[in-house]
Amino acid sequence: MTLLDHPRADSPLEDAPASAPDAPTVHPAAVIDWVAELAELMQPADIHWCDGSTRERHELLQLLVANGTLEQLNPELRPYSFLARSHEADVARLESRTFICSAEKIDAGPTNNWAEPTRMRAELTDLMRGSMRGRTMYVMPFSMGPVGSPMAKLGVQVTDSPYVVVSTGSMTRMGTAALEEIAAGAEWVPAIHTVGAPLAPGEKDVAWPCNDTKYIVHFPETREIFSYGSAYGGNAILAKKAFALRIASVQARDEGWLAEHMLLIKVTAPTGRAYHLAAAFPSACGKTNLAMLSPSIPGWKVETIGDDIAWLRIGADGRLRAINPEAGFFGVAPGTSAKTNPTAMDTLWGNTVFTNVARTEDGDVWWEGMTSTPPAHLTDWRGNAWTPDSGVPAAHPNSRFTVSARQCPSIASTWEDPEGVVIDAIIFGGRRATNVPLVVEARDWDHGVFLGATIASEQTAAAEGTVGELRRDPFAMLPFCGYNMGDYFAHWLDFGRRLRRSARVPRVFQVNWFRKGADGSFLWPGFGDNARVLQWMVERLDGTAGAVDSPLGSIPTADGLNLDGLDIDESRLGELFAQDREALRVEADDIETFFATFGDRMPAELDRQLELLRRRLAD
Repeated sequence: MTLLDHPRADSPLEDAPASAPDAPTVHPAAVIDWVAELAELMQPADIHWCDGSTRERHELLQLLVANGTLEQLNPELRPYSFLARSHEADVARLESRTFICSAEKIDAGPTNNWAEPTRMRAELTDLMRGSMRGRTMYVMPFSMGPVGSPMAKLGVQVTDSPYVVVSTGSMTRMGTAALEEIAAGAEWVPAIHTVGAPLAPGEKDVAWPCNDTKYIVHFPETREIFSYGSAYGGNAILAKKAFALRIASVQARDEGWLAEHMLLIKVTAPTGRAYHLAAAFPSACGKTNLAMLSPSIPGWKVETIGDDIAWLRIGADGRLRAINPEAGFFGVAPGTSAKTNPTAMDTLWGNTVFTNVARTEDGDVWWEGMTSTPPAHLTDWRGNAWTPDSGVPAAHPNSRFTVSARQCPSIASTWEDPEGVVIDAIIFGGRRATNVPLVVEARDWDHGVFLGATIASEQTAAAEGTVGELRRDPFAMLPFCGYNMGDYFAHWLDFGRRLRRSARVPRVFQVNWFRKGADGSFLWPGFGDNARVLQWMVERLDGTAGAVDSPLGSIPTADGLNLDGLDIDESRLGELFAQDREALRVEADDIETFFATFGDRMPAELDRQLELLRRRLAD
């Protein structure tokens, strides 16, 4: 048996049984046959079709506690919440082991790892043969987006990790309702996951089963996902980055929409008028903080629609609309506190699964930045005794929380609107100590695409690489675009042309909360005060805020930003918006080098935008 055929193809895998054990009450034949084929190959001891019920979740959580994967936290302090400690080699996204197996290498592009599809399928088949022995195969039908929404997409993932089932249950609309949509004829994305740790008869399991060999593989033409060896986060919760971005970005290109690494917020001004903004930031660069912003300025309100992924389409009314395809938050814990993100802390009151954070002596959780002073004694993310003198972090820098979005106090009433919310503006941002001002407004859509294509950010702990190193991360999609990014840029440009023909084009902005002064300190207070930048954007939409031109775009006039109550003098404000022409000319050369990696797939319009930037810097 091989995995050479798509599960919905006319020629099924050889010798496949007609149905799978424990089949659901609704009968999408293609799914049932596919599960049976995989069961023959992977040889699980049992098959469980997930219904997404509260009872099922409870039983899985108790199983995980019994297996030692989860530890239940003190119910008086953190009701019905749990702590997982992963294997030390399974703590982050594995970009080096993530592959795009397009039919042609050029279609994967220079920013993706490519492998020849037939050879990769054969290798995965060998790895997955017998990989679920001694374990249960869980079958998870799920909807990305509200079930039944015209903007939603469906998938089915098999896994042998109950931890992944619980996580997927938080992050998607998982269960019977999604399977019924598939049974009614909806298309679905097949996703196969195994931790790659079969159990021999009588063999004792480990708390966090995984394998040193790891693969996260995508077949964009056939919309398939395979994951082997990891049980961590986006490597294993395949509905998240693998489907909602890598596969969905290809679907979006082919179908004329956008699948983006973006948060979604609703901003309401003191006048009562509401605006919806989409914003792209690399992981661990403040996305969740902005998505759950508590404004420091009176009369302004920010509500959450999504903190990580947005799907955007031109609606029937010709306007740009967006949904959050996820149902939960998979957030970075370190740095989250009552000061930086009080809404997130309130969201985590209970019903939360924490991974790789520290445990307090009284059975609660802690991580760096949660309090100004660390507790005297903790159990760290490895399970070892810890004190402030230990010399190592108590929580892993990429430790996480997984929680339902419904618990978020700032969740907008429209967050599950099946038609999506109308997008008024798009924001791009990264973590830059120099060169990039606090905020600039693009001159038009094409210039906005240039801003998105040239985002660079200091490396964070969310992915492999040297922390602090600067890397280009266009649209914050570098690890997540499922096809050649030169074609991706062209798709954005074409999408803008379609918007111009139909309705008002959203404004585009770029922000940088992380600009540093000559003394190395941050120039902008950030967090709740970021609402002041949002206020300027909204007032630009209304035509009431002033702006002046600069080489990089429009910036606020001297009195354009609301600085009431802030201790920011004229000199510091000048540093926030300073544009060193020589440094920017050097950066333009770096952008040219980056663009050149895409060869003839690079849209001429973005090369033109780079030339226009150079002219403005020369004036």
